[in-house]
Formats: sequence, structure tokens, C-alpha cells
Amino acid sequence: MARQHQPTHAMVEAYDEEAEATGWLGPELAFSLAAEYIQPGQSILDIGIGTGLGSIPFRKAGLTVYGMDVSEEMLDGCRSKGFTNLTCHDLTQRPYPYASESLDHAICLGVLQFFVDLSPVFGETARILRHGGVFIFVVLDRTEGESLELVVPVEPAKPGVLVTMYRHGARQLAPWIVGNGFVMWRSLAFPVFMDREKTQCLEAKACLVRRKGGIEQSCRWVSPEGEGR
Repeated sequence: MARQHQPTHAMVEAYDEEAEATGWLGPELAFSLAAEYIQPGQSILDIGIGTGLGSIPFRKAGLTVYGMDVSEEMLDGCRSKGFTNLTCHDLTQRPYPYASESLDHAICLGVLQFFVDLSPVFGETARILRHGGVFIFVVLDRTEGESLELVVPVEPAKPGVLVTMYRHGARQLAPWIVGNGFVMWRSLAFPVFMDREKTQCLEAKACLVRRKGGIEQSCRWVSPEGEGR
């Protein structure tokens, strides 16, 4: 049994060490954005929980963390940190294994840049959250004129290994946010460094949206072209 878990622990340690070495700010900024909207005893779903880095501040604040990830190895890493409410599930597949309006809040950090279509994430998060809940997520930002796709090395030390990422700016996010019953509340731009020397940087944005309820239901849908319906 020990031999089976050792590779997982080594992988988790390497992942967390790389996040610290490159100055990954996602968990810190997500918690900062959410702090005034959360309370001890509430629940939060970490979509693509990975090694649990993004959920640690929320657990320390007294929230019950539920985590979902496609990787059993990552979930084993979370278990080694004391997380228990974990489910293995592909984020592209609906429905997510949670009842409608069953959880208070959600986060999704370091995940959305790997998906071109964010419909499953926003649609299922909207279904699962209670009215007034917040959803904090991170995307690679995209300005006018920049392409959707971005091909980058997996690691600077492995120049031959590339991965395709996707940038989602405000124009692209609008239909997913408003069309699924969310209201954009706050956002914060920040750098994501791709190497430990911090010489290669991508622009990211941490966003907080709220699940509509009451008077907020009157907000109109906004299309990708910016035309309301």
C-alpha cells in the first residue's frame, strides 16, 4: 500500500512546490475576493480541486469543502491533506454529481484555461449553487486582437513538450456568466508566471460572480457581441 501512494505524494509535493516557486496567487486572491461573502459552516465546491491548494484558505475559515477532479491521483493528494468530500468526475460531462441548490459557494482555479467551452462549468455551477452564492474563478485574460488559443511549454525545462491553453476575456465570458443566472460582482487582474525566474508571464483575471436572486433576476442576457436580449 505504501508503494502505491508514494508516487502520488511525490507528485503532489512537486505540484505544490512548483506553485510556490512560480508565485501562484490564485488561492490567495480567490479567498480575498470571497472573504466578505462567506461564513463559517457554509459549503464550497472546488471544481478541479487538484491538490487542494485553492481550498485550504476556505477550510481554515470554517467552510466545508467539497472537491471534484478528473484525476484520482490528485484526489488522493487531497485526501493526504485531510480533505474527505471528494468525487472523481470529468468537468466536461453533465450533470455534476451534486443536487440542485445544494451548496453555498464554488471556486475554480487553474482549470478553465484548459477548456475552450466553459458551458458545462458555468451551467452546472449555476444549478448547484443556492441563490446568492458566489462563484470565484480564474481565467487567462484576453484582450481585443489576441487569439483564443495559446501554445506554451508544459515546463520551461521541457521545451519540446507543449500544451494548448485558452484565453477568455470579458466579451467571451459574458454569455456564460449572465446567461446562466450570475451577476459579475468583482474582478482582479494578476500575473501568472510560467517559470521560477519569473521571466515569462501571462495575464490572468480572478473573478467573483453571484448567483442571481430576487431583484437581480431582472438583469438581461448579454450576447458575445454585446447585444442584450
